Amino acid sequence: MVIKNFHMVKKYYFIILPMGLIILFLAIFSFYYFFRNQKQQVCINSNCFNVEIARTEAERERGLMWRKSLAEDAGMFFIFEKEDFYPFWMKNTLIPLDIIWINVNNEIVYIAKNAPPCPENCKSYIPTEKAKYVLEINGGLSDKFGVKTLDKVSGSAILQLEH
Repeated sequence: MVIKNFHMVKKYYFIILPMGLIILFLAIFSFYYFFRNQKQQVCINSNCFNVEIARTEAERERGLMWRKSLAEDAGMFFIFEKEDFYPFWMKNTLIPLDIIWINVNNEIVYIAKNAPPCPENCKSYIPTEKAKYVLEINGGLSDKFGVKTLDKVSGSAILQLEH
């Protein structure tokens, strides 16, 4: 009886093994994709934004291009390897944005308010101080929520980076 079952397993080995490997690969990929694209929060004062994280150069270059809308409590959080002067522009961005530069101490160092959409010949917005992070939110929200330089930034996206 045992030998008969062994022959069945051996017979279907070339079907069972690849299927098992495919299932394992899909499970690993699903977990990676879920955690990689999980939205985090960035908070300024008592206002929190559910942000998409832009970690790679390609993600940072794409940013919020071609988005027709952005929820009021949403944004994009750009993470750079080191603190520096990172210029931003609005090329192919369809909605006005507030661009907020944040230093390694989690303090706002510069805000470009209500940067308008730009199809071509776009102006660069350059902070006056070095930053490690940049938060983009809907244009006008920094004024609406009283966001200003030296405000502290917190939230799960920041806490994740500190550990």
